[in-house]
Amino acid sequence: MIACGGTGGHLFPGIAVAEVLRSRGHETLLFISEKQVDSLAAEGYGHLRFEKIPSVAMPRPWSPKMPGFLLGFAKGYRRCANLIRDFKADVILGMGGFTSTAPLIAGWRQGCRTYVHESNAIPGKANLLNARFCRKVLVGWQECAPHFKKTGREVIVTGTPLRPRLLIRPKSEDAVRFFGLDPERRILAVMGGSQGARRLNQLVCAARPALEAAGIGIIHITGPGDFAEMVKLTPGAAAHEGHSLRPFLAEMENAYAAADIVLCRSGASTLSELAAFGLPSVLVPYPFAAADHQTLNAHIFSEAGAAECWPQGELDESTFPARLLALCGDDAKLRGMSDKMRELGKTDAALRVCEVLEGDAFHGASCK
Repeated sequence: MIACGGTGGHLFPGIAVAEVLRSRGHETLLFISEKQVDSLAAEGYGHLRFEKIPSVAMPRPWSPKMPGFLLGFAKGYRRCANLIRDFKADVILGMGGFTSTAPLIAGWRQGCRTYVHESNAIPGKANLLNARFCRKVLVGWQECAPHFKKTGREVIVTGTPLRPRLLIRPKSEDAVRFFGLDPERRILAVMGGSQGARRLNQLVCAARPALEAAGIGIIHITGPGDFAEMVKLTPGAAAHEGHSLRPFLAEMENAYAAADIVLCRSGASTLSELAAFGLPSVLVPYPFAAADHQTLNAHIFSEAGAAECWPQGELDESTFPARLLALCGDDAKLRGMSDKMRELGKTDAALRVCEVLEGDAFHGASCK
């Protein structure tokens, strides 16, 4: 059983592990949250079983939201415990966040082998708690490992799992045509993660005239919440040959195969996918991420020369277009960034995770 809801950064790596486990003869069940983004992201995976559970982020200890959190947690815990019992689970894997907490605690109490995976350079408070109910901690980056030292758990660097469909790269020309764009243009892909990024959307709207004048095509994934507003701000973009506007995209392999450069946030799952495709990127970390983990993620890539990190507070509509155009036009720099990006890729991370689970749970003593 894999607890992986809340964001695409948790869900997609969880799906990747589930698909490899199934290919190796195991049964899987995935816990997701009740958020709309989880339902959207799960579409197209009809061969996998998903179960929704209540999930509320833990507030501060004396917050007035604490009673609601405890009530929701108790409800989610009971549902998880019943599903674990009915499914006869051997292993529970949490992919991060508080969506993982109730399944991991319920599984731990029922004698299952429990594991948690942390994709970011610094763990969130949920995973520091989750680790205490787990046999081992799996991490995407070596930089994250020291943060789990106080938990006393063994830490294994596996990388962040990638969905199998992302490992089969479409032809670039076909991918560009998928979006109705001109294959002769340089393509910029803009994305803010599964839920979008309003500030990135605003900046791209301001830069659109300059980008189009320079012959740069845009794949713009706005997030479901901002799509209607972006349509108003960029009239005709959805049908324009130079600007493909989408609220959400399940077929991310097409966006990555089409793109020459990417403008995005720096969530760990996104970064792992960019590395697999060797895509030079401009990373704009979400400034309000817990423990500023997106900035730390971005620095791993910028310090390696694979990406540029542009803090959001330094960007404005008057200077952003020229800065982006200068980078888009620097062929030598983009080639170098692409090479460095590929060096950071770990395309076998899902298999590495599965081998840990199998080695502990199926080749040793019974979990029950």
